[in-house]
Amino acid sequence: MIFEELTKLILNTHDSLQQYAIRAINIGLSIRNWITGYYIVNYEQLGEDRAKYGEHLLEKIAFDIKNKGIKGLTAAELSRCRQFYKVYPQILGTLSQESLQLPKNILGTLSQEFVLSNDNIANITTINPIKLITNLSFSHFSELIKVDDPLKRSFYEVESIKGIWSVRELKRQINTLFFERAGLSQNPEKLRYKEQSKSEQIVISDVIKSPFTFDFLGLNTKEIIEESTLEQALMDNIQQFLLELGHGFCFEARQKRILIEDEYFFIDLVFYHRVLHCHILVEIKVDEFKHEYIGQLNVYLEHYKRKEMNKGDNPPVGILLVTGKNNTLVEYAKGAMDNQLFVSKYLLELPSKETLVNIIEQEIKNMSLS
Repeated sequence: MIFEELTKLILNTHDSLQQYAIRAINIGLSIRNWITGYYIVNYEQLGEDRAKYGEHLLEKIAFDIKNKGIKGLTAAELSRCRQFYKVYPQILGTLSQESLQLPKNILGTLSQEFVLSNDNIANITTINPIKLITNLSFSHFSELIKVDDPLKRSFYEVESIKGIWSVRELKRQINTLFFERAGLSQNPEKLRYKEQSKSEQIVISDVIKSPFTFDFLGLNTKEIIEESTLEQALMDNIQQFLLELGHGFCFEARQKRILIEDEYFFIDLVFYHRVLHCHILVEIKVDEFKHEYIGQLNVYLEHYKRKEMNKGDNPPVGILLVTGKNNTLVEYAKGAMDNQLFVSKYLLELPSKETLVNIIEQEIKNMSLS
């Protein structure tokens, strides 16, 4: 053996086992969510005390399991698990496959008869369930269960597996009506070849950074999300500066993950202001100003107004920090603040735009000197 052969063997071993580990994570997460959906549907139909919880069942489950240390299974995620089970009842056949090496203790309470009584059993696709579960992540399934037509869903399953599509690519193809275009095309095979040749494929890092994987593995999202050095420095300095103001800023979260509809978003910094009695959302963009950044921040503010405000809270305030090569911009997004007294008070309590601009420009200067 020569040195080049040695390094090649090590690299091949690393790549192979990394792929194996990611495949195992994907399979485990998908099966956990499928079984969770099975248990929920089973309880909703046969549970002795199901009437006690009614339409609040998922909220009650989410509250109980969160207190027991399980992250990520919110009521919305539990609803997704339930839908996953209903759309893919055939996955039960996969669970008995020895090749997946599943712990036997998780299969004892699953009922083949109950699954086969599922109303959607006629919608089963022809793709081998084990091929689905071993080639598609739960993030893929989360997009596929939104497709009501079984034939269309099967089409996207096949194309996703053939093209090794990333989740973003799958969403793009669904949104651009690839199925419908293929049906209308005079040469569908040529269209499919063209789409597959330019499609975005799965990247290992994207799988690891999936929000579902964060929760399943108990990872901290802040440790996973990649940030540029400048963005990281700005976030550190702005966070420390606001806390040192001493005017009531209470740090609440960094890279705060929120779920809107069926999509995850991450807010850079979240504070609660004890004097203003409102949340302060800070977004940092190492980029020139774009109108969509204000739109994005206002979406976050609206989410907080609807989902996070408690009795006595004022509407949330957003701060957008944008840095380009030739300009620095700080913009306050007031949202729906129609109380003039509150607006005046917030102008007194929050740092001025000039102060924040100086922080950003100083950090950019420090980066250019280092």
